[in-house]
This record gives sequence, structure tokens and C-alpha cells, in this order.
Amino acid sequence: MATERTRLSEEAGPGESTRTIARLWLDAIARRWPDPAYLVQEGESWREVSWEEAARTVDELAHGLLALGIRKGDAFAILASTRLEWALFDFALGLIGAVGAPVYMNSSPKDTAYVIRHSEAIGVLCEDDEQRGKLRGVELRHVLTFADLDDLRARGRAHAVQHASAVEDATAAIYEDDLFTYIYTSGTTGPPKACMITHRNYYEMADKVRQIDDFTVSEDTMLLYLPLAHNFGRLMHLHSPHVGYTLAFCPDPYAIAEALPAVRPTVFPSVPRVYEKIHTGVTAKFAEATGVKRRLIDWALRVGGEASRLRQDAKPLPRGLAFQHRLADRLVYKKVKDRLGGRVRICVSGGAPLAKEIIEFFHALDILILEGYGLTECTTAATVNRPTRFRFGSVGPALPGVELRLADDGEILIRTDTIFAGYFKEEEATREVLPGDGWLCSGDLGSIDADGFLSITDRKKDILVTAGGKNVAPQNLENALKTHPIVSQALVVGDRRPYVAALITLVEDAPREDAEAEVQRAVDEVNRDLSRFEQIKRFAILPRDFSAEEGEVTPTLKLKRRVCQEHFAAEIEGLYS
Repeated sequence: MATERTRLSEEAGPGESTRTIARLWLDAIARRWPDPAYLVQEGESWREVSWEEAARTVDELAHGLLALGIRKGDAFAILASTRLEWALFDFALGLIGAVGAPVYMNSSPKDTAYVIRHSEAIGVLCEDDEQRGKLRGVELRHVLTFADLDDLRARGRAHAVQHASAVEDATAAIYEDDLFTYIYTSGTTGPPKACMITHRNYYEMADKVRQIDDFTVSEDTMLLYLPLAHNFGRLMHLHSPHVGYTLAFCPDPYAIAEALPAVRPTVFPSVPRVYEKIHTGVTAKFAEATGVKRRLIDWALRVGGEASRLRQDAKPLPRGLAFQHRLADRLVYKKVKDRLGGRVRICVSGGAPLAKEIIEFFHALDILILEGYGLTECTTAATVNRPTRFRFGSVGPALPGVELRLADDGEILIRTDTIFAGYFKEEEATREVLPGDGWLCSGDLGSIDADGFLSITDRKKDILVTAGGKNVAPQNLENALKTHPIVSQALVVGDRRPYVAALITLVEDAPREDAEAEVQRAVDEVNRDLSRFEQIKRFAILPRDFSAEEGEVTPTLKLKRRVCQEHFAAEIEGLYS
């Protein structure tokens, strides 16, 4: 009985091969981009990797995979951090039509085995023996580590001597609607689902971003720490050869602070948690200032706020304000910019909501954060704010070639050629999000203003319905709470309860003695502009933060609500006792 991926491959017709990841890569190599393709850290320095070196490596790996017997449609897993080897192996799989099945680096052995078995992978590339140790009990034909890649390349060179056109022939047999990869949703409930992403999906996704003026250009340098098993990081890696910018890999998310000044990126994509932590650190530093220094900071923030409001309205700065802004940059803003490397042109935030207040704070310091929105099922992004057209509090207008509309209940519906091919082995779940009318049901609630800017109000299934029948959007409250310097994470509860309450975690090294009063001030500030039924009536400060190790947050640091509520059930009950 043919699998779904076999059926999809059979449905693709001859000649439909112009929009494939193989074509994207080969076209990039033919363009001979002038700047380095990649930067990789070796000891204390960063080594440049040319496009020629990258192309040679990918070709040898592709031949090596063919020599192992890997063929079109075979699934091959990758279990590693965000490194050059990951990216080049991914392109090698794409050149021969194999299907990538990425696994998050921090996945448990159980979760790793689930992805490998569910995807029917015949092999896996592991970063090292530690990751290989997660495979005990999993039967595979091929188990490789990064240490094996030199041998695989040597095998590929020998294969190329005997079968010079083998990779070219394999590439020619790939069609647009063939599967390129599975991306497993890290979902906040239940086991992950495998989104089937075709070559056309990801080619078009990369091309839509390319069409946005000044979003990324060939002269850019991007620092990438995001996991390549997630669609946000995967897009940045696939997009780089299409545009020609230099991609610097930071495999350790905890090393970002050291990597930023070393790489000095012009573009920095991140999940909100990093910006939240920088915001907390900067505001704490500002709060310590006194006297003349404090007055200087207050003046600089006022100047920056006024400049930000004009820029949001696409208005030029008056000469006097422009002079003050340049002075404030030298005296105040530059010190914050240096934490991001000193050259950042734009920051991009995705994967979860970022509070409007934090985006405005950074913009007042002359740092532009562009928030976007999408989901794995539409191959990453559907909307994004532009460098010259942005509206804080929104996730921007639709990408080129993307249509948006709202269902009667406010659910965001998406139509575009990046919509995925469905969930692997999940026909019923596929029908729920793809009812057959050409529109993807996102599961998110939102609003679209007269200028086409989309705002997200909440997840459809995350809406709390209190015992009084009132609907409350928890993410809005949580994001507002997290703007307070002492708050690390917040989980708002209240579904079928008499009132809304919250679990609060504190930032590292926060003083516990006055934490209760500080959190109360944060809650009061959030409650001030809310209707009574939305207000947080009680809160509990937890003894630790929510963590990935406990299975409470996804790889993109979104809270798994059900798990968090299970782990802290006693504390929640205490809020209603």
C-alpha cells in the first residue's frame, strides 16, 4: 500500500521542476555571490566559508548519499544543533529528492524515536555520540554523525567518478509537488504532527520574502541561532542562498551574547524571549542610573519616543529633532545597539507574540523589531511588518501572493501557494485545517485594519471562558505582565472558573523579599485598562521558571498550557480556594 508521500510523488507531473529547493541552491551557486556564504566559529575566531566550498561539499554529500542507496522519497532524519553541517546536509538531501525529517536537538530519546519512526526514516545524521545515544532501540539502516561526514564526502567523490551525472539526474527527477521535508509541530498539546512541506512550498516561501524591499539583501550578515528543526530557522537557512546574504551559525542559544559583537550582524531573527530578556536587562540598568546620567537617559528616551511616533507614521524628522536624535544615539542608544553587535539594521521576531510595549521601547532606542506571523502549515510566514511600513502591535500586512480573510468567528484564514500538503498519516486532522475550499484554517483569532495590517488576538482554543460566560484572551494579559522587569513568564488561567488568575515566574536573581509587592504593581498596571471580567484577581509566584527540561515550553519558548497546569495544579487550586 503506497504511503502518502509516495502518492504525492506520483501525482507530480513531468517538467514541474522549476520551483524546487535543488533549483534554488543550484541557481544561487551559479550567481557567484561576492560575499561569503557562511560564518562558522572555530575557537575564538569565525571562519568564512565561500559559496564554492559550500557547493563542493553539498555535491559530494549528495553523491555520497546516492552511494549509500538513498533515493528520492526516502526520509532521512537530522538530529543536531544549528550548524553548517546541518544546512549543507539538508541541501544535499534536497538535491537527490530525499525527504528531511528534522528532530529538535533537545528532544528526549522518546520524542526522538517518535519522529524517526513516525516519519519512516531510513537513516539519521546525529551531531555527536551523545545525540546518537538517544537512538537506542530504534532500528535504522544508516546512522551517521558529523564525524562521519568526511568519509561520506570521500565516498561521494568516488561515486562521482563512476557516475558523474547521478546527482544531476536525481535533481532532474524532482518535481515541485514532491515532498521536501516534514516539519513536526512542537504543539502545546498532544504528540507533534508532521507537516508535509513540498519543494514548491519552501521555494515560494523563500521567494516571497525575497520580494520584500530591503528586508534582506545580499550584503547582509545574519546571525542564526534558531533551531533548524523549526520552520522559522529553516526558512532563514533556505532563504540565504536565494538572496545571497552571509549566514553565521550560533549552535548554542546561550552564547548569543558573545556571538553578536563578534559577528556584528545586520539582520537578527529571534523568538520574543531573547528580546524580552534584553529589555529586562536594559530597563534594570536604566533604573540604577541617578543624577545627570538618569536625566540624560530620560531625555534620550523622550527624543527616541518622539522620533519613533513620526517614523511609524512614515513622516520625516524635523531638523532639530534629527540633530537631537543623532546626539542621543551617540550618548545612549549606541550602548544598547552594541549589545546586538552595533550594526543591526533590522531585528525580526516570530514564533510567539512580542508585547507592543517592548517593540516601542526598542524603537525609542533606534532599534527596529519587525514582527511577523505564520504557522508551519503555511511554510513559515503569512504576514510581516516591513522596514519602511510597520505598525507596532500588528504582525504586518500579508506577504506577496498571500490572501487573508476572517471567518465569522474571527478565525484567520490563509490562501497561498505555500500551504502545506497536509499532516502525514493524519487525514482527519488535515481536513480540520484544510476543509477543501482552498483556505487554511489557522486556529488563530485576529483583526485586519483598513490598511491590511493583521493583529492577533489569541489562539482560538486558548480563549478562556469564565464561569460567568465571559471570553478572555490570555496571551494579551501574559504579554502585558511580562513587560515588568521582575516577571519572567506568566500563565493566565480561569477557564470555567469564577475569575481570572495568574501563575507568575520571576527573572533570574530577582529579590524574593519584595517580589509580592512588585508583582502586585505589575498586575495592577495590567488591570487598570481592563473590564472587570478580564482583570486578574489573584496570582501565585512559582518557585521556579517554566522550562523545556520539564516539558513546559516548546522549542520556541511558547508555554505548553496543559502541561504547565498539570505541573502546578495545586497552586492553581490554591488561587480558587
